Amino acid sequence: MKRILAVTAVGTWLYVMLTFLKDPAPFSELVPYCMGSTMLIFGILTGLFKGLEYWEAHALKKDTINEKKDS
Repeated sequence: MKRILAVTAVGTWLYVMLTFLKDPAPFSELVPYCMGSTMLIFGILTGLFKGLEYWEAHALKKDTINEKKDS
């Protein structure tokens, strides 16, 4: 699941960067948009990764507790 998220985030980032780079404006005017979109995209990816790690840890913990109860 993490790999899928990472590939999706990088693909989205590449699409956004290519969209900005196709703009006829000078790159110096586009820098804030490139930096902002990069921080936003990878910030969301980091949050999703942390959420998945939290969910995986609690799912594993729950499974361990259920196994102890069954024995």
